Amino acid sequence: MDLHSLEPRIHPTAIVASGARLGRGVVVGPFGLIEDGVTVADGCEIGPRVTLFQGTEIGPRCRLHSNVVLGDLPQDLNFRGGESWVRIGSDCILREGVTVHRGTATGTATVIGSECLLMAHSHVGHNARLGNGVILANGALLAGYSEVGDRAFVSGNCLIHQFTRVGRLAMMAGGSAAQMDVPPFCITRSLTVNTVIGLNVIGLRRAGMGSEERQSIKNAFDLIYRGGLGISRALEIISAGPMSDGVRELHDFIRSSKRGICKFIRDSRETDTERPPLAA
Repeated sequence: MDLHSLEPRIHPTAIVASGARLGRGVVVGPFGLIEDGVTVADGCEIGPRVTLFQGTEIGPRCRLHSNVVLGDLPQDLNFRGGESWVRIGSDCILREGVTVHRGTATGTATVIGSECLLMAHSHVGHNARLGNGVILANGALLAGYSEVGDRAFVSGNCLIHQFTRVGRLAMMAGGSAAQMDVPPFCITRSLTVNTVIGLNVIGLRRAGMGSEERQSIKNAFDLIYRGGLGISRALEIISAGPMSDGVRELHDFIRSSKRGICKFIRDSRETDTERPPLAA
């Protein structure tokens, strides 16, 4: 279907302000509200009772299910008004009841990358940033200024504290919470706070990471978390030697952490059989 030949289709019960910009082939379902200053790119599907407030910008081919609310005022007592935005990339799916709030300070934005899936009733707070391919499962809650790296998976009912970072290809297990940074490639422990149990080996394989790269990341993880040296000394040793791209990413993420990183706890469910014993 050639989207450029299609005018937007707006249900008669929806309210779309004259200053909203809708691309070709956009479909707006019943009882929706789209305010002035909203941009919806080509090929988007806007479901029933969706509310898009001023400052919302949605990339091509996104699907918004019923009762999604984007661009409402930040839940921040420091908010003093002013223009700010919610910006969503292409090919995202937002399921029922998802909420994303716009930035607090004038000229700032809450940003969601491309090809993200936000499941039902997940929330992204003001000024948060999600990379590409991020998945938030049902009920995941991201506080203001939090950051989630590319292809990270945040499971159901997880909590991410304000200013906390979750690294690329990390996986937060169901019901876990993070007030400290979750390093790239790591898995948190279910129903705990600030703990990791190992590496997201399956996620690394699915991302196409080769065995040599995975092994180098495992060696660095062991040195940081199992070596008994302390994080600062472990990072010094890692930086003194050759670093693969993945190891450099892990090293730089931890080095730049302002909140500190989650602690390690050995878990009986850990099945990382690729890891060799630590050298003597």
